[in-house]
Amino acid sequence: MKNLSTKTIGHIKNALFIACLIPLTKLLFAFFTDTFGPDPVADITHVTGIWTLNLLIATLTITPLRKWTHWNWLMRLRRTLAMFAFFYASLHLLSYLIFDQLLDWAEIGRDLSKRPYMIAGMTSFILMIPLAITSTTAMMKRLGGRNWQLLHRLAYPVAAAGVLHYLWLVKQDITQPSLYAIALLLLFCLRLTKSKPPTGVHVKLKPLGGIQVSLNDSNPPA
Repeated sequence: MKNLSTKTIGHIKNALFIACLIPLTKLLFAFFTDTFGPDPVADITHVTGIWTLNLLIATLTITPLRKWTHWNWLMRLRRTLAMFAFFYASLHLLSYLIFDQLLDWAEIGRDLSKRPYMIAGMTSFILMIPLAITSTTAMMKRLGGRNWQLLHRLAYPVAAAGVLHYLWLVKQDITQPSLYAIALLLLFCLRLTKSKPPTGVHVKLKPLGGIQVSLNDSNPPA
């Protein structure tokens, strides 16, 4: 599966797009069939929040997974996952502003001043905005590859703030937010290992300052 045809990758991207719409479809079905729980607003905010985190973690998983499997086509899926993460984060915020607070800006301001989890959540969303705006190929070219990569490292603070938002929000059982925290920590550690190439790896500087890694096992271990 290292090399897939453009047609096959297109089918995978279409399937992923449809899969990412399933949580929204379930919410719409519950709305039109009146099958929400006793607190529909809580159901909506929970589902949209959970899927924001799921998609953020999935987005961050793409790069290490590509490195392990050498399936370069996985990178073609990253933008879809990231944009759906922003989509569900937007729904999550709107459900709070409209359904929970009824656009009462004074009450929203009091929430932000009193509740640390609100500040963490808002920070995560604000940091997502420039990532969503610059997600296109045209913006990547306009910023330059290196600048674009530096900007999109904000994905880690975005995810960290989102996990903190969930962790501080939960008052009793913190099992699920802790699992997200562990997953994010593992992904961050994998990211840091990039700076320590194994023995037998030569590092060459590209003209733009990137790093090209090539294996040369001239002295393989016995």
